[in-house]
Amino acid sequence: MVLSPLLHDAVDVRLAELDQRYTHLRRVLVETLADAGRPLTIPEIVSLAPELPQSSAYRNITALIEVGVVRRVAGTDDHGRFELAEELSGHHHHLICASCGKVEDLHASAGLERALSDAARSVADQQGYEVTEHRLEILGRCPDCRPSRAGAPVEATR
Repeated sequence: MVLSPLLHDAVDVRLAELDQRYTHLRRVLVETLADAGRPLTIPEIVSLAPELPQSSAYRNITALIEVGVVRRVAGTDDHGRFELAEELSGHHHHLICASCGKVEDLHASAGLERALSDAARSVADQQGYEVTEHRLEILGRCPDCRPSRAGAPVEATR
C-alpha cells in the first residue's frame, strides 16, 4: 500500500522537531503499522517487515512514541501492541480478545460515536472534568478463541 505523502510529511515534521531523522527503517515501521489496520506486537511487525531487525524495531518504536507518531495499546496480556497515533490514522476504538490478547480496530458509526461522546461528556461533567478525547475498548473472544456452539450445523468440507 502506498501511503499518503501527507502522513509521511507529518511524521517527518514531528521527528524533526526533536532533531530526529525519518530514516528508511522508521518509514518501513510507519508503513507496516498503517497497512496492518490493527495494533501490532513487535514480533508481528518484524514478521510483516523482515528488513526491520527486532532491535531496530524496539528502538524506533520508542522514538516514534516520544514524538507522538505511535501509541501503545493495552491488551489483556503482557504483550505491547502499537499503532499510529489517532491524529495520523483516524479516531477508532478497539475489540480485545480476552483469550489470546488480539486487538482489532473498531470504527464506530456516526450515531454510536455521538452517543459515546454524549455519555463521556455527561460522566465527566458529574466529576467536574472536561473531555479531551474518549476511547472504547470492548473485551470478548475473537472468532478463533470462541468455543463452537453445541448443536450448530457443521459445514461440509469438499
